[in-house]
Formats: sequence, C-alpha cells, structure tokens
Amino acid sequence: MTDVQKGATTGSHHTHTDPEMHHPSWRRVARVLGVTAVLTGLAWMADGWVYAHWYDPKVYDRDWGRLLRIIGFLGTWLALAVAIALQEGAEPARRVLAKRRASLLFWSAALGGLVAEVGKLVIRRERPEPNDGVHAFRDWADRTWSSAGLAMPSSHTLVAFAGAAMLARLYPRARWVGYALAVGCGLTRVMARAHFLSDVVLAAGLGWAVAAVLVRRWPIQEPRT
Repeated sequence: MTDVQKGATTGSHHTHTDPEMHHPSWRRVARVLGVTAVLTGLAWMADGWVYAHWYDPKVYDRDWGRLLRIIGFLGTWLALAVAIALQEGAEPARRVLAKRRASLLFWSAALGGLVAEVGKLVIRRERPEPNDGVHAFRDWADRTWSSAGLAMPSSHTLVAFAGAAMLARLYPRARWVGYALAVGCGLTRVMARAHFLSDVVLAAGLGWAVAAVLVRRWPIQEPRT
C-alpha cells in the first residue's frame, strides 16, 4: 500500500464517528432527561444524609478544589473556545469551521448558565447551608426575579457539564477528561454545602441536553485531514 493510500485509509478511519455523537436523536435526548429526572429524585431523598456526612469547609482552599470550581466558570470555556479558534483556524480554508466549533463550545457553556438561572427562578429551592440541610423554597412574592440564594439546579455544574458535553463532541477521544472535571466541579459544590446533591445531578443531565440540542441545530463537521 502506498503512503497516499495509507493516509487516505487513516483519514477515513479518523473521521468515522457515531452519528449520535454529532446529531443526537430527540429520542435520546428525552431518554437522558428521563434518567436525569429519576436520578434527581433519588438524590433528593439522599440530600439530608449527604449534607450531614459529606462536608469539607476548606475544599476551595486547596488547589485541586479551586481548579474544579473554575470548570463551572464561563470564562474558562471562553478561553478554551478562543484556543480552539486559533489552533484549528491556522489554515485559511478551515477558519469558518474553526469559528463554528469554538462558538459551539462557548455557547453551550453560556446557555447552560442561562438554563440554570431560569431553572432557579422556576424551582425556587434555596441553598442548603442557610436552612441547615433542609429543603426550603422561596415564596414567589419574595424577590421574584432574583436567583441570589437559590440553588436548583447548580449553575457551576450546569455550565461545566454543558461545556464538557460539547467538548466531548468536538474531541471524542478526550471526552472523559472534560466529564471527569465536570463531575469534580459538581462534587465540590456539594462538599462546600453550596448545593444539595440533587441540585448537581439535575444540572449534569440538563448540561448534557443543552449541548445535544445545540448540535442538532448547528451540526459539528469534523475538519478533514
């Protein structure tokens, strides 16, 4: 086999991916949301126990804790998006595609944050620590349009998972890196008593769904080599 043939074979193998990865079906999205609802319900029942037994007040005093927290910071995903646009758009012929891929990453995380804020205003469950680990809900008449002090779903976790889910679609072989960091982000929010476990579980599923809906509207096209 010639070098050209080898390159063609390698290239075709490299671009072969699961269609569901780049264009998930609505059925799959619905299935994931259904599983998320069930897991959120189970986590809800475990919230009190987890609050009482899984607490580290100094989690964000440690380097690894701060690292995991900023995975839920939109600025982190903006920086990654810029890096992708610069690296993949080095060749003029690939700049349009590079901008699309970078935009998908940023907007997935950004829309994840927006979904979290809207969810908080709708669900209106307060943070655990001010209520000693008891589920408490804010009255609709009390600061109707302010999400301050509300916790469900977790904004940090939803941003982290929306970004990680999109990153997994852009770079499937590295998907577990992003997901591992997103899981860590969510767990530190629970350890810091900023959120109940169910806040984090709901956010994780919604984050995945945000990325899935985005790629259905703006499909990812892998750059050809």
